Amino acid sequence: MTPALIALKGFVDGLNRRVGRVVSWLALFLVLLQFVIVVLRYVFGIGSIWMQESLLYMHGFLFTLAAGYTLLHDGHVRVDVFYREAGQKTRAIVDLCGALAFLLPVCIVIWWLAWPFVGASWAVHEGSPETSGIQGVYLLKTAILGFALLVGLQGMSMAIGAGLYLAGRAEAPVADGIEPL
Repeated sequence: MTPALIALKGFVDGLNRRVGRVVSWLALFLVLLQFVIVVLRYVFGIGSIWMQESLLYMHGFLFTLAAGYTLLHDGHVRVDVFYREAGQKTRAIVDLCGALAFLLPVCIVIWWLAWPFVGASWAVHEGSPETSGIQGVYLLKTAILGFALLVGLQGMSMAIGAGLYLAGRAEAPVADGIEPL
């Protein structure tokens, strides 16, 4: 069972690492596009609803789809008054219990509540209320399911890592922060 769990953990970590690296490029495009929008509007007096909405899309995709990557590298904000001073075993127990009792159930609830919302959007291929806007709101809403899936999988990976450490089958995970591109 342990080799299968290690393989599953490796697959999930690799998936979130790849998705995070790809999606993180949206931050650069977001800044560049915002600069172009400002120059076009205030220098040339040109506005574009499509470009404005694309900022919203990039922002939404960036933060929903990179959440699993951030969790992989322990980059989420946490109240760690006790956690930071705790030993590796205590941290592993907190990670295991936190993932199983809180993180995974919340991801399941998000998926369960978002599924009909996203499905209804796909059924009508929901688009922007603006005529010249992006006609892909259903794609943006699908990112909610991507968030629940990627964070849920990473929570499962975190629980597997903590469980393997507590069982003496793996070394303590090292919080390495966000890795560079």
